[in-house]
Amino acid sequence: MADLDRVTKWADALIRLHLDPTVWSFGFDHARTRAGLCNFTDKRISVSKHLAAKYEDDEVHQILLHEVAHAIAGPRAGHGPTWKKIAYDLGYDGKRTHDGSAANELAPWLGICPGGHEHYRFRQPRKALSCGECGRGFNRANLITWEKREIG
Repeated sequence: MADLDRVTKWADALIRLHLDPTVWSFGFDHARTRAGLCNFTDKRISVSKHLAAKYEDDEVHQILLHEVAHAIAGPRAGHGPTWKKIAYDLGYDGKRTHDGSAANELAPWLGICPGGHEHYRFRQPRKALSCGECGRGFNRANLITWEKREIG
């Protein structure tokens, strides 16, 4: 698990080194399904405190490099060639640091399909959903049954 105080120091150092610290800031957010964010409106780079607590230091450092590269490249760069070059020059290793796994232990909705696959949602599902692992497209035979969990 990454030490959040150390992550803050790394982020502040990267901002001082590569951005204007009078304009850009760093903080943790409460995201549960994405690792980092570069907010161009607020000029703020953030990292999910939930996911940072699950990752090792090196992984969180790569997330910071990824987001700083976005800040340098600008809002229109996306993950295109300009962003890639900047990220590489910063030391970003180009690996996908967040593979889509979320802080599922915090998801209040747990769904189970007839095949036994587990599905997690952070908001109550509004319509019937079927399991994509059991078959492509919507199929009532693969309907997911949802249960609200108490998260402590």
